[in-house]
Amino acid sequence: MADKLRVGIAEFRVARAPEILISYGLGSCLGIVLYDARLQLGGLAHTLLPGVRAGRAESRPAKHVEGAIRLMLDELLAAGSGPQHLTAKLAGGANMFESLNPASEDGIGARNISAGRQVLAQLGIPLVAEDVGGNHGRTIEFDLATGLLRVRSLRVGDLCI
Repeated sequence: MADKLRVGIAEFRVARAPEILISYGLGSCLGIVLYDARLQLGGLAHTLLPGVRAGRAESRPAKHVEGAIRLMLDELLAAGSGPQHLTAKLAGGANMFESLNPASEDGIGARNISAGRQVLAQLGIPLVAEDVGGNHGRTIEFDLATGLLRVRSLRVGDLCI
């Protein structure tokens, strides 16, 4: 049985098969997966915000979408991956307070999704699957042996992407 390695809010982790990376309670937060299938090597980040506010230093760069992606990418490259071998998946970015903010396109979840897609496109990393938006929370499990991202939600049920 593979170990399940927890990735908390504003954290990321890189590992190899047979490990499983798990992150609980994604609401408006965005879960980001980078994966090299040939090495069964990947990373998972649980990001809180789309980016750093102008003029502010950040002590936890994995808190933000761009910082987390770049940190994971650096670790994956150092572990032997090549950028041409990486793919990405996204999960989360929900509008958890729909009754307070029905215009979800300007909410934090939507901004996190947009930032994730933009950074991946800038880096040339293909986004191969996503389960984003909506108004429900998610827990995600990333199996490094198969590359599957299992998305669990009490409201919607389970799916693998």
